[in-house]
Amino acid sequence: MDLKDEQPMDNRHIIVIGGSSGASAPLRTILGALPPGLPAVFVVLHIPARSLGILTTVAQASSHLPVRPAEDGMKIEPGRVYLGVPDRHLLIVDGHIRLGRGPRENMARPAIDPLFRSAVIAYGPRVVGLLLSGFLNDGAAGLSDIKRCGGIAIVQDPEEAIADEMPLAGLRAVTADLVSPSDRIGDVLSDLLREAAGPRLPVPPEIQLEVDIAAGERVDSGVLRRFADPVPLNCPNCGGVLSQVREPGPLRFRCQVGHAVTADVLATEQENAVDEALRVALRVIEERAELVARMAEEGRNAGRRAVAEMYQERSDEYRRYADTIRRAVLMSMRRPSPSGDEGGQGADG
Repeated sequence: MDLKDEQPMDNRHIIVIGGSSGASAPLRTILGALPPGLPAVFVVLHIPARSLGILTTVAQASSHLPVRPAEDGMKIEPGRVYLGVPDRHLLIVDGHIRLGRGPRENMARPAIDPLFRSAVIAYGPRVVGLLLSGFLNDGAAGLSDIKRCGGIAIVQDPEEAIADEMPLAGLRAVTADLVSPSDRIGDVLSDLLREAAGPRLPVPPEIQLEVDIAAGERVDSGVLRRFADPVPLNCPNCGGVLSQVREPGPLRFRCQVGHAVTADVLATEQENAVDEALRVALRVIEERAELVARMAEEGRNAGRRAVAEMYQERSDEYRRYADTIRRAVLMSMRRPSPSGDEGGQGADG
């Protein structure tokens, strides 16, 4: 049975949901409130590689809706929940699921943005996008693309979210059609699916290009120049030169390999790199201070007073440097950082 045959073509009949840290509980609430016989639902959460534990959680919440892990080439059918799997982008192409092996976006694969973009290419204004709790801002650019193409944007109330960064980023990127606690979203979705969608709008070509990249298509400087401009910044994944994406929505970058990062993600990765460099520097300087102090002690034992004093002054100087770096490291530790499930899926790409 084809999805198009089952649902009125002028109604909204695709729900795409993205989230990360803290998204499991609201997702259970929302799916539990949806009625049987609804259109297809697609879910991407940032999940660790080789983990499908979330499948059981989602299935228990939507016992009346079959939940299936996405498989490449699977035909889309109404009344089912399709769940993104580790280390593959979940994409919707020509009424079927495609699992993309393209580069990570916002340090994650699966990422939310590719799902949102592919859905709006396939179904235009019939798409309802929902962004749940999570750190950083994956999903904000994709939600912006859904709105650009006439779809509906819903965001979990940031005050309810365990991690409010993702919902807040979504609200900065778009004027949401609804901002609501999770216990109301299921009922609102049921109402929206009975409403007629607006007219289909042209899909900007750069949205298709980015979906092609997520699917694993070749990307190079020529492709990037169609929608981005080089900037003097390096990719946190591969170290390549980044290009700034020319489009509405959050400030974003892509490298020639195809990795995509928002400015927020890039800033976080740079901060992590600085923190690691400080820790390495602290270790080296403390070791240097210890070595020179032992050289001073050796000089004193040998009766070489001038040499001992020189080495002692140098050791004291290194320890002052170490104290300065240690204070910087301690300050960085006081800043909250995203939890470990925020991206990093997969060993490559």
